[in-house]
Amino acid sequence: MSAVNKQDLSPPSTTRRSPSLLGRILRVGVLAGMTLTVLQYIRSPEARSPFDPYWNSYDPPPLVMEGGDPYIRALMRTISYSEANDPQPYSLLYGGDRITDLSRHPDDCVPIVAGPNLGDCTTAAGRYQFITTTWEEQAERYHPDPDGWWLWRAYSFAPEHQDEVVHDWLNDPGAWGADLGGLLREGQLEDVLYILSPTWTSLGYGIETNALTDALPYVYEQVLQEELNGLEEVSF
Repeated sequence: MSAVNKQDLSPPSTTRRSPSLLGRILRVGVLAGMTLTVLQYIRSPEARSPFDPYWNSYDPPPLVMEGGDPYIRALMRTISYSEANDPQPYSLLYGGDRITDLSRHPDDCVPIVAGPNLGDCTTAAGRYQFITTTWEEQAERYHPDPDGWWLWRAYSFAPEHQDEVVHDWLNDPGAWGADLGGLLREGQLEDVLYILSPTWTSLGYGIETNALTDALPYVYEQVLQEELNGLEEVSF
């Protein structure tokens, strides 16, 4: 209903009065309460409406690996927020099924059900949604504990190994043509996400952004504070 119609429906004999002091105080109180509710809504995902695009999203859990660059660690958790948003991301397959054997990358090609690659299938798996070929390429370079010898090497997909491979990959300037850790220390998160977006397309600038992409800068700042403070809890 328009404002004009609302005015037309007002009784013509009604005399409008300036609000009393008590009325003004009550109005300020109501507005303050509404503001507090909005702030609590922003800080508390469980209080959000099912119509919110971030409904049912999970705060990125801590990494399994120990040590490393806190800025790169925060970036890893941010990547997993949009790629594998789940309380147990290390065992996640594309589509929501679980990996039952983490001794190797599962190499299961799951049909893609939406987006520009609809009709194809993907082997994306784990916290960072590695496809088989990318995992094998990067594990060959960065895996800390491969099994076997030379041409017969195999690479454990255990959670700590997923983390360690990604950490060392992101921390290698030669792999990206840029020092990602240095850029993060300078506050250049958007530049970093742009560099990584061809690899992880949900980070923005690519063809497969999702409902969580816009929240990534906020998520990064929160988990960075956790990492810098030794993983002390920070409320989202």
